[in-house]
Amino acid sequence: MYSPQRKDFVSLMLGDQHSHNYTNGKHRRQSCWRKWKQLSRLQRSLILFLLAFLFICGILSYPSLTEQWRDCTIFFIYSCLFMLGFLNLQRKPPSKRGPPALQKRGNVSDWQVKDGEEAMIKRDEDGGKEAKTLIRFVKAVDRVEAVREAFRHAWKGYKAFAWGHDELKPISKTHGEWFGLGLTLIDALDTMWILGLKDEFAEAKKWVETELSFSKNVDVNLFESTIRVLGGLLSTYHLTGDTLFLDKAKDIGSRLMPAFKTPSKIPYSDVNIGKGTAHPPRWTTDSTVAEVTSIQLEFRELSRLTKDPQYQNAVEEVTRHVHRLEGKRDGLVPMFINTNSGKFTRRGAFTLGARADSYYEYLLKQWLQGGKKETELLEDYLQAIEGVRKNLLRQTSPSKLTFVGELSNGRLNPKMDHLVCFLPGTLALGAHNGLPADHMELALQLMETCHQMYAQMETGLSPEIAHFNLQSNNGRDIDVKPADRHNLLRPETVESLFYMYRFTNDSKYRDWGWDILQNFNKYTRVPSGGYTSIGNIRDPLNPAPRDKMESFFLGETLKYLFLLFSDDNELISLDKYVFNTEAHPLPIWPSTSSGRSPELS
Repeated sequence: MYSPQRKDFVSLMLGDQHSHNYTNGKHRRQSCWRKWKQLSRLQRSLILFLLAFLFICGILSYPSLTEQWRDCTIFFIYSCLFMLGFLNLQRKPPSKRGPPALQKRGNVSDWQVKDGEEAMIKRDEDGGKEAKTLIRFVKAVDRVEAVREAFRHAWKGYKAFAWGHDELKPISKTHGEWFGLGLTLIDALDTMWILGLKDEFAEAKKWVETELSFSKNVDVNLFESTIRVLGGLLSTYHLTGDTLFLDKAKDIGSRLMPAFKTPSKIPYSDVNIGKGTAHPPRWTTDSTVAEVTSIQLEFRELSRLTKDPQYQNAVEEVTRHVHRLEGKRDGLVPMFINTNSGKFTRRGAFTLGARADSYYEYLLKQWLQGGKKETELLEDYLQAIEGVRKNLLRQTSPSKLTFVGELSNGRLNPKMDHLVCFLPGTLALGAHNGLPADHMELALQLMETCHQMYAQMETGLSPEIAHFNLQSNNGRDIDVKPADRHNLLRPETVESLFYMYRFTNDSKYRDWGWDILQNFNKYTRVPSGGYTSIGNIRDPLNPAPRDKMESFFLGETLKYLFLLFSDDNELISLDKYVFNTEAHPLPIWPSTSSGRSPELS
């Protein structure tokens, strides 16, 4: 996507003289050099020979030096003549084609440089009559380093205005509190480690060691604290080997267990981690299906590490219960489940967006985590993907973009949350692990759609929710309602771009991710530090900053961008780790016969 910053960068790297404030001396030197380059090779050779001859004559004009220099000067003259002739023989006329790293687009100056490659830049300095060759070596921007810089900028704001608190409010230069557990800091621990930010990691670790306490009278959401805090601590322990993080994970994990004390064993949504009590939301006795079925990776891993089966038993009871529960539609689950009866409620709506999304993700990832032994998980996942094809999959007009809609009381709503853009990556991960090849075909189609949700917006950033046109009534594939035009710095699209690049090695996915990062920098970056969510992705002049940086921007979005741009496929190998739904990598267990954690089998 066009960006003024990108144009400035290319101008800078190509040495555009009109882009820089050269001194008069530099202009004179460049003018002399240009005139020298305009001479023919024969003219330059004669000038060099004449200069050498005058130099020798000057030396010979001193009689006292004549004798001792005579032999040397004769040798020098012959050497000069030989070298000049040799250089002229070796010189070749400029190639009419650029090297493979370049692609010609119209004018001679319109060369494009591929990422990470060097190139000869060809300039027309003669009004088009004769193309001269100016050789300059340039290197494309270091995208990995650009992500590090973005993280440091975000961390600068968090450290200055929200240290130890849950979220940064970068515009008002203050903080927001959700649970009071330093969510942004804990969410970002493994990101800092993966990015190699040793100083930032060390100061965050010190806070965890000296300040982080779960002994407080506060209600936390079971799902959010599991994926962000428990998942973040477990991941950091595995990456660093530091038992500090495992000890903290044990502490928060044990404090979350009261949530499972319900008549149906379907956990409550909220837990007071200080009092050891739990309760449903104040307005209902229902829990969200995605929330109760997307805590399994973390609790199963906690049991494996502690050799205490209570955590794994609790979450697998939920998995078994949902597996056999009535009320699904071709493998698709409703959005709510009652903690007393254990049954689905409000059965008429089916979505892969909010309140259901990570249920499908965790079916596949639990199967992978357990060494591909738990066949019920795989069966449920495969059936659900077929249910998506049958009930939710449609194509837009006029461009035939494939999207996943929502089913409401038997009618399709062509509405797709940005959250659904986790699906291309998940499908690709399944195909990589031997699932049907048409899963990858669907992943490719959906990845294009998620890209278009960014590319078709005026800011180049996706809305929270998009509506797709099934009939070509206005020439657009995507409409965005005013209430849905916000962007929260979400990770799902760059998450899928990471998976797609790892499995296809197609550089376009890196380019799409780079466009997203540049637009984050252009429209959401706050000069004093941090990034902010915005309220209107359709208005580049006034994107309406919302003064909030979600913890997942550091925990997920920047992490996936870094891994997307990294050339090291062994950096969090997808054959050795699974990412939880907050982008915290957890190890795949060694193969066992039962599918249970090896330490508990």
